[in-house]
Amino acid sequence: MTAAPQQESVPDLVAWRKAAHALQAEIGTVVLGQKRAIKFLTIAVFARGHVLLEGDVGTGKTTLLRAFARAIGGAFERVEGTIDLMPGDLLYHTYLAADGRPRVEPGPVLRGGEELSIFFFNEINRARPQVHALLLRLMAERSLSAFDRDYHFPFLQVFADRNRVEREETFELPAAARDRFFMEIGIEAPADRETRRRLIFETRFHDADALVGSVRPDVVDYRALDEVARAIQEHVRASPVIEDYVVSLWQAIGDPLSFGIELADVDMERLIQGGGSPRGLSFLVRAARVRAWLEGRDLLLPEDVRDVFVETMAHRIFLDSIYELRREALVAELCRRVFETVASP
Repeated sequence: MTAAPQQESVPDLVAWRKAAHALQAEIGTVVLGQKRAIKFLTIAVFARGHVLLEGDVGTGKTTLLRAFARAIGGAFERVEGTIDLMPGDLLYHTYLAADGRPRVEPGPVLRGGEELSIFFFNEINRARPQVHALLLRLMAERSLSAFDRDYHFPFLQVFADRNRVEREETFELPAAARDRFFMEIGIEAPADRETRRRLIFETRFHDADALVGSVRPDVVDYRALDEVARAIQEHVRASPVIEDYVVSLWQAIGDPLSFGIELADVDMERLIQGGGSPRGLSFLVRAARVRAWLEGRDLLLPEDVRDVFVETMAHRIFLDSIYELRREALVAELCRRVFETVASP
């Protein structure tokens, strides 16, 4: 059993890598059929990035995040997006007590206090833009103002998922909001037949509370993750050749026609409205460096960049509105063609 490394002045990245692998293994004991999602969530945890989750209902997104929260420590809070949700509902809850007097209690954000490590916004596109604005400040600054004081959340990561089935009474995130998320990770129902059988018939997977409770706590120390993340970024080097490769990928995504990339039944001159921001490309490199570190290397390779490219860049590729209904297939095909076209060093 791997002990959680303790916070220290100079993080031992070898010990932390063992802990990161132990974290993935621990989550994998309670969340079946999501090996790739667990890997990318681990990358996000060690890159300290906020995450959008994409997937159908009932695929275990909440259980997955609760398991991560237990394994890294700290407080876990969740809110459900609804059309009548207001910004204040994240901060406080008002009610009439038994004595008939009004009471004000902390809401889901303030309840965890400074120990809040994971905040999950379920069905974020059901909430109004005013709520999105508050969430964006929380993500960007790890702080909020309420009751004439500032609240700080030094260890916070925000996770959100979007309802991708229903379109009525939803408010899709604008480009600027989506760009704030480090990754968008798909959580799909497992395709493996044996895994499906186990999820259906093994009763341990029917009680989410007991399942999460079986996760070994404090596999890593959430209070040290910011320092470890900085050390990883400084530890993993990128050669000038890799730097040129990443810049070329960015150019090809933003202007595929100039690289000779064409997709069937698509007007390539109007397809792309936005092909990634400098922030998005910096997130790509952050994710790739963590991936290289997890693989035991201190040098960035092309496969590190390609492996995290779709999760960090696809939600930043903004298409003309006439192509949005085909978005998933078009973006996947565009990324594939970019990898085929841009020469790998």
